[in-house]
Amino acid sequence: MIKEAAIGVLAVGIIGTSYWGYTEHKAKNEINIQAENNYQRAFHELTYELDLLHDKIGDTLAMKSKASISPALVEVWGLTSQAHSNVGQLPLRLLPINKTEEFLTDIGNFSYRTAVRDLDKEPLTENEYATLEKLYENSAEIQGEIRKVQHMVFENKLRWMDVELAYAKDQNPKNNVIIDGFKTVEKNVMTYSDANADPSLTNYKVNRPNLANVKGEKITEEQAKDIAKKFLAINNTAQIKAELTGKKLKDRYYSLEIKEPKTNSEIYMDITEKGGYPVWVIDSRDIKPQKIDLNQASINGLKFLERNKFSNMELTESSQYDTVGVFTYVTKQDDVRIYPQSVTMKIALDDGSIVGFSSRNYLAALKNRTIQKPKISIEEARKGINSNLKIMEERQAIILNKLNQEVLCYEFVGTRGNDTYQVFINANTGIEEQIKKLNVLVENYD
Repeated sequence: MIKEAAIGVLAVGIIGTSYWGYTEHKAKNEINIQAENNYQRAFHELTYELDLLHDKIGDTLAMKSKASISPALVEVWGLTSQAHSNVGQLPLRLLPINKTEEFLTDIGNFSYRTAVRDLDKEPLTENEYATLEKLYENSAEIQGEIRKVQHMVFENKLRWMDVELAYAKDQNPKNNVIIDGFKTVEKNVMTYSDANADPSLTNYKVNRPNLANVKGEKITEEQAKDIAKKFLAINNTAQIKAELTGKKLKDRYYSLEIKEPKTNSEIYMDITEKGGYPVWVIDSRDIKPQKIDLNQASINGLKFLERNKFSNMELTESSQYDTVGVFTYVTKQDDVRIYPQSVTMKIALDDGSIVGFSSRNYLAALKNRTIQKPKISIEEARKGINSNLKIMEERQAIILNKLNQEVLCYEFVGTRGNDTYQVFINANTGIEEQIKKLNVLVENYD
């Protein structure tokens, strides 16, 4: 009887283990399928946008009316922004695509600056038309190469997940059609950049900060593990695996996988090799029913930042998604908010612990600044605000404009009906730089 009972318990255990293994495998497959679908969507949208980009530049060259040229260039600028967004969603972090991104930036910046100026007073010059011709020619070459990659993806039923697997197994994989195709695109753009350096383009180039510019000595794998323990306040019982990624790049990270026995969860984290700065954290633990409100969670977030030496930070935005609060904190210097230097955090509303963290913007914008005095008064700036907006707050702030340049602004927060808006007026020119509708609490309807 006991033997039969033991066999029964063992059978139930085996079935339970098998079911757990099946559900775990199924969940991973679903994640992989979702990731693959996102990659495919981003790539095919990018291909379509490059087609449109080439056509729109061609349309601009054929136009004579100044009234038509400006809207056409605005469309070109919008397409480059969308293309940038889709490039960023592809698994190409380890590929050399800097020149391709620079080329898109060149087109975007040139078209935006030209579109917003008064073409009646300052029409396109011969050099600018020549620049458009060069951009048109090169966009045709890029369009053709991307189309070749797309054809091979369709023809051979290639998966984007294989790109990630190729890099996971070999930092310099060979015979990967997608990787080779994008390398060809990069080579063509590089040839174009070297052969066609033009003042009307280089004047519009953006100094785009990246994490390769962070300060500090290189850290070891063991030091990365110690930094993770201290940052997350976990003890020595946690199991940590660390791997250095991007070995051929200046912008290198230690990617860590942490098994935390206390919460029975897995935590994923990236730390820069240079300086040992935590870049992002994701804690996969299950979150229980809500026990604290957004205000208490935001205080917990500020304490976490102070403990980890993120000084002079101020909460600027918060929202709630089910039982998680999402918060943005920015640096404050001389009573001026530095919006580019921001940290985003996800905080569980069951116990107030940190379940998500990103400091990429903070690290990319980290530098010594000398903040100049505004050339216009706040009263003058206020005249640029719509009279229908009831102003509730006002202050000075630094933001990034559409050309990715830092500009000093007056920030006005106001309401119109039930909506709240944030308006930034350039503190030197009085021009409206940006307007943004602020997030509101997202209710849980479960």
